[in-house]
Amino acid sequence: MTEKQRSAPSEGLRITALAPADAARVLSAASGRRITEAQIREVAERGGFLRADGVLSLLDYTAYLVEEMAGGSD
Repeated sequence: MTEKQRSAPSEGLRITALAPADAARVLSAASGRRITEAQIREVAERGGFLRADGVLSLLDYTAYLVEEMAGGSD
């Protein structure tokens, strides 16, 4: 691998700006469970972090689910 290849930005998915369909594919592949776009969208809308352009941050999504599992406590 050349130095240019190592430092070139990825043209793939960005965890800070994923469409719900892409998030569903990534999370399904990682978990081995079927996760739908509708499930992702429902959680993102409930948490208020689905952006106007229709994308979400996987970091916000995960943090929201952790907080929800902890009963909303800090």
